Amino acid sequence: MKFNGYSFLFSVCAFFTVYGCSDQVEENVSSPDEIESLITRAQQNLVYVEGGEFYFGDVGNDDGEPFNSLLDNNKPAIKVKLDGYSISKYETTWGELMTYLRAKGRAGQYTSENGFTRAAILPVTANADPLSPNYRHKPARSPNFSEAEGYCAWLAERTGLEFALPTEAQWEYAARSRGDAVPYATETGSLENDSYLRRPSQYVDPSTPVSGNGLVYSSVELERRPVGSYPPNPLGIHDMTGNVPEWTRDWYYEDFYQFAERDNPHASERPPGSKGERTVRDWAGHGDTVGGQDTVFGRSGVSLDSPRQGFRCVVNSSEPIE
Repeated sequence: MKFNGYSFLFSVCAFFTVYGCSDQVEENVSSPDEIESLITRAQQNLVYVEGGEFYFGDVGNDDGEPFNSLLDNNKPAIKVKLDGYSISKYETTWGELMTYLRAKGRAGQYTSENGFTRAAILPVTANADPLSPNYRHKPARSPNFSEAEGYCAWLAERTGLEFALPTEAQWEYAARSRGDAVPYATETGSLENDSYLRRPSQYVDPSTPVSGNGLVYSSVELERRPVGSYPPNPLGIHDMTGNVPEWTRDWYYEDFYQFAERDNPHASERPPGSKGERTVRDWAGHGDTVGGQDTVFGRSGVSLDSPRQGFRCVVNSSEPIE
């Protein structure tokens, strides 16, 4: 039987005794209990990733062919060393993002009425309707890089732990289960794409049972599965292949592998003369399957104001979080 995670939860109304069964939009103020619940989950959902050495970048398959054939910005693979850290097993959800934005008094900024024109395509909100793209358990698309970075910083302030967006190297090391030579962050290292978005979007029924072990479709299609709908990778981390692309905290360098530090590589300085892009990983979340760009080795720079990216946080501590 396939691991279904959250995907069937909406079929049992008893589940919503905690979250409510209505589709009412949440209030503009986060309650102390709501914030405390989020903080508790954020810590409980951490997966410890033991540090070590691995080859960072497209290592290629057993035949020596690259997994990602169209891009050179992930080659050559270089041997690096990472300290231990913990990473969220789930992408940040709409419900969690909105709790943060309301707690910071910024939920109202991202509306069409207040000039955030992109809200007309995908509102920045959360609801209790499992059939909505903004269902509170589906992965959020942060309105920009700043709010993704700010969410992790807010967790750090609330917990005293070193929450932050992951570096590129941390993201890839976790996706590859501490550096395994696999193209996908699934339980098998291969991809069986969920079929339910293959029809025209107007006919898609989000209550369709989960199939496959990941969701790789165009980011133009806003519908996604609730986080945890597919089996995790061997480390216990979900959706590092598919669902939504994910911000990292690294500035984007096309030639990063040519000069990256060998210990805890991190592109902390903005490239001179650049457009000021941050690196986004999991291009399976953008649905780009051409030339292997949907593999865990896909990477590119994205404008800081892009609203289509999701994210997850790490805790930079070499010891597991109790």
